[in-house]
Amino acid sequence: MDAEDSVRQAYEAYYQRLVTQIAGLVGDLAEAEDAVHEVFARVLGSPKSFLHADDAERWLRVAALNVARTRYRRRWLFDRLVRSGRVEITPAAVPGVSGDRVALLAALRRLAPPTREVVVLHHLADLPVTEVAATLDLPVGTVKARLSRGRAALARFLSDDEPVLVTEEVRHA
Repeated sequence: MDAEDSVRQAYEAYYQRLVTQIAGLVGDLAEAEDAVHEVFARVLGSPKSFLHADDAERWLRVAALNVARTRYRRRWLFDRLVRSGRVEITPAAVPGVSGDRVALLAALRRLAPPTREVVVLHHLADLPVTEVAATLDLPVGTVKARLSRGRAALARFLSDDEPVLVTEEVRHA
């Protein structure tokens, strides 16, 4: 099997899961699709390291996380505006997506990026804690601590009593 066929098979097998995971991280389906497409385009251009990977899905997930992080840094100003409440994501702004999903994505965006990554990989990608730790190159204890803080923050964000302002505690969680 040649490189192009291997990449095509990986695309068919992993694309949707990767998009779901990255969408949870960045809170934007189109942005997630762009990031995952960018990873596959890079793999097609230079497939050597991908073809030698022991676990193709994990390799793609790490690459997609890195692309998403880079894109996230570039969109820092927009994210800051969303967190400050000056720009609001409403269900009407995301056609075809339920209000609950928009609320979840908005709540995930309010988490600090390291906490968000752990929560998304564990809960949306359904990875065990040990795999999240391996993917992010973190100790298992750090992953567990971030999961705990992330769950607590999401519970506050998704409750009806949550004020709009983001606290310093959450920003640095």
